[in-house]
Amino acid sequence: MKYSFLIAFLISLAYVTHAQQTEKRYLSGTGNDNTVNWQFYCTAGQNSGKWTTIPVPSNWELQGFGKYNYGFAKDSSRGKEQGLYKYAFQAPAAWKGKRINLVFEGAMTDTEVKLNGKSAGSMHQGSYYAFKYDVSDLLNYGSGNLLEATVSKHSTNASVNEAERKGDFWIFGGIFRPVYLEILPAEHIANVAIDAKANGTFTAQIQLNTAGKTTDVSAQIYTTNGQKVGTSFSAKIEQGNQSVTLTKALQNPLLWTSETPNRYKVEFSLLQAGKPVHVVTKYFGFRTVEVRQRDGIYVNGTKIKLKGVNRHSFWPESGRALSRKISILDVNLMKDMSMNAVRMSHYPPDDHFLDICDSLGLFVFDELAGWHGHYDTPTGTKLLHELITHDVNHPSVIGWINGNEGGHNYELDPLFAKEDIQKRHVIHAWEDFGGFDTQHYREFNYGIGNYNYGHSITLPTEFLHGLYDGGHGAGIEDYWEAMWHDPLAAGGFLWDFADQGVVRTDRNGGKGPLDTDGNRGADGIVGPYREKEGSYFTVKEVWSPIKLEHREITPTFDGTFPIENRYHFTNTNQCSFTGKLIKVGGPNDVVKPVEKTFSVTVPSLKPLEKGALKASLPADWKTYDFLYITAVDPHKRELFTWSFPISLPNKITSSLVKTDGAGTVARTETDSLYNVTANGIKLSFSKRNGLLKQVGNTTGTIPLTNGPVLQEGVNNFKNITQRTDGSAVIIESTFDRKSSYNTVQWTIYPSGWVKMKVRYFPDGYFTFMNGVNFSFPESEMKGVKWMGKGPYRVWKNRMKGGALGVWHKAYNNTETGEQPLIYPEFKGYHANMYWCKFEAAGNPFTVATENEDVFFRLFTPAWKTDQWHNYEPIFPSGDISFMQGISSIGTKTQRNETTGPMGQKYAFYDYEKEPARAKELTLYFDFSGK
Repeated sequence: MKYSFLIAFLISLAYVTHAQQTEKRYLSGTGNDNTVNWQFYCTAGQNSGKWTTIPVPSNWELQGFGKYNYGFAKDSSRGKEQGLYKYAFQAPAAWKGKRINLVFEGAMTDTEVKLNGKSAGSMHQGSYYAFKYDVSDLLNYGSGNLLEATVSKHSTNASVNEAERKGDFWIFGGIFRPVYLEILPAEHIANVAIDAKANGTFTAQIQLNTAGKTTDVSAQIYTTNGQKVGTSFSAKIEQGNQSVTLTKALQNPLLWTSETPNRYKVEFSLLQAGKPVHVVTKYFGFRTVEVRQRDGIYVNGTKIKLKGVNRHSFWPESGRALSRKISILDVNLMKDMSMNAVRMSHYPPDDHFLDICDSLGLFVFDELAGWHGHYDTPTGTKLLHELITHDVNHPSVIGWINGNEGGHNYELDPLFAKEDIQKRHVIHAWEDFGGFDTQHYREFNYGIGNYNYGHSITLPTEFLHGLYDGGHGAGIEDYWEAMWHDPLAAGGFLWDFADQGVVRTDRNGGKGPLDTDGNRGADGIVGPYREKEGSYFTVKEVWSPIKLEHREITPTFDGTFPIENRYHFTNTNQCSFTGKLIKVGGPNDVVKPVEKTFSVTVPSLKPLEKGALKASLPADWKTYDFLYITAVDPHKRELFTWSFPISLPNKITSSLVKTDGAGTVARTETDSLYNVTANGIKLSFSKRNGLLKQVGNTTGTIPLTNGPVLQEGVNNFKNITQRTDGSAVIIESTFDRKSSYNTVQWTIYPSGWVKMKVRYFPDGYFTFMNGVNFSFPESEMKGVKWMGKGPYRVWKNRMKGGALGVWHKAYNNTETGEQPLIYPEFKGYHANMYWCKFEAAGNPFTVATENEDVFFRLFTPAWKTDQWHNYEPIFPSGDISFMQGISSIGTKTQRNETTGPMGQKYAFYDYEKEPARAKELTLYFDFSGK
């Protein structure tokens, strides 16, 4: 009996101690990876008209209810589709006399709440904002309670639909963020807003609920691991006063930036008669954000440029219902791309996403929803208050956005400063407003008006609109170099982070394929499940805060790498650099590459300074093929690994190609063909134009034919002859300045190796691409292994992001952003070819080159397009190509040629077909089947 009393006393004491802190009691789960089943009834669409259960949080479409619709789509269920929710729970008797708030972190879109049959308060309208009801007087303490919520997918408020439901994104319904009870003492701290400046000045505005009693509020700042910082500070609140401001000055606090996300925590205590009644803990960072008109954005007195991306809250299997795990994944992916900023398009995110931005370091522009329409003023005023109250203390939030692309309610602009203790700047996305020109999707050369030659700070809140494999990395280097060197440019935000491919539970048993609503949702740098696409690596290199200048590794190379520090707050000596040499094998080698590491001396360079890395190369460095330099940031995150060629293609090819053989080269001819046999290799060439017509070996036929066909050049190979040169046979065309100025020459060696040399003039002053094509049946191709840059394909305006090495990939038919999501994609252009082994069914063959900067092209992807035909890339004829110039690619909103110089055509001056001006391409073929 005594033990029972003691246990009860200890439990009671523990509860009293715990009750001093705000307690959260979840009624739902905490995210899409942790849900609780509620009773559910859907009024329209799939699985409607019956009571069942649904996980909360979730969007009901992804659970098999209602109707899918994209924002642009006409929705026949508008006004009809509702979700009725019920959930029973217990309220301990010990809660009686306390303040109990019922909190919804997010529900789409109109939400009416009842508790035990009574209304909890007025209907909430607006999807992305946390709202709460005081339900202290509605609860049955010590017994059961029934929570009921009616959620309407579309609002009865037309302005809410204009702001949220008619956007260029998927429209979902349901309780998609957590629901919980907030248990506080009857007298408590109701809200805290913090302003912590870079000079160490700390200010907190505290709202109280104390029933008018005289109380004290004290505060103590700590490091995040619990060490006290300075002394406590307090203020007395006189009777009747329900707010207080606390201030404190700290000496030399560690500052918060995207590069140094130093955070603190502060503990506020509400005291009555010297005893704590309620304790609230908040995390924050010391930092000062300034906008200096006609100049730029300054953080802690340092001018910054934003390297950002737009991010929707989205996951294929759960819609807008996410988790902390996904937030960590997304922020890490952004940081790995050297991004320092993210825009919350087009609505506020989950609280845990901002927590991760705080802790890992990303600048955030937080957004009041509004796509091309906006909230009316009464609704917008309420939602703006909820937005800022919820997100005010996050140091990552450096600015607010009042709507997107015309969805701006100007009457709300003054309210941001009224609500925000930090008075953060407000911009309008796609408008010249508040000193910022944020125009979307400007062409690279635009600027005669008020953009590059204007007076506003330029900050495109959307630029390089991704579509499939276009945009993002394609064009970013041209844009970023212009932004970096323009004093009025504050950076920009790419559109957008992830492909929005949603699982359709109403199709194919919910097994896919993922639906991006045509080309509307395939806009990401990463795939729906965060698969890394080619542009991911290009952005990573271009936005690396350590910039390595172009460097040729010549025999006189002394190990010096010129660099520029493009950090804002970090010295290069805080980073670490390592070097590696690598010697690779040939097409048929299965041994691992030979590697040797070397040290790299790091200079002390302040932000924006230039200097040089110094590599301590070993004496035998010239015997290796490639050199790698890897940079790692102070947080042990790889910035990039740059690769440089030591061995050039002519050296590698000369070691591969065998010209001598024990046998002889035999030749015959028919009316139309020259036939040549060497070491088991059989070849036939057209006597009319010199093209390869047939290839075979002892295993069978290799279906590589009809080449070389010139791309953007005239196939005027004429007067084909044959001759011998020692033990080799040569078949070649005859040069004539007027009628056959392009020439082809085939050399067949006794070893069976075949050399092809083409000298040609591109057909025109400007060309999109040039090189030669061959025919090959796609069905016969199983994979490729190559030495060169990889593993992703490239475009003329997206050359960066890859690495030199030996790569392999099996055949796939992936279209970027479409299922099957197999990366890297097989088809397309591949850069810096040395050799490539084509794994044809049963009979492989290898092609090598002695030329630098050769691309090989694998087939033509089944391209989709956009309504303006901006994205459509250009591919050569034939199936397999060896190119010396390749096409660029556009974006959803721009043609390839308007994304900058790299997207434009090649210029070639032929001086009236002067032979010395011809382009020359030499390839070597091994058709032995090895």
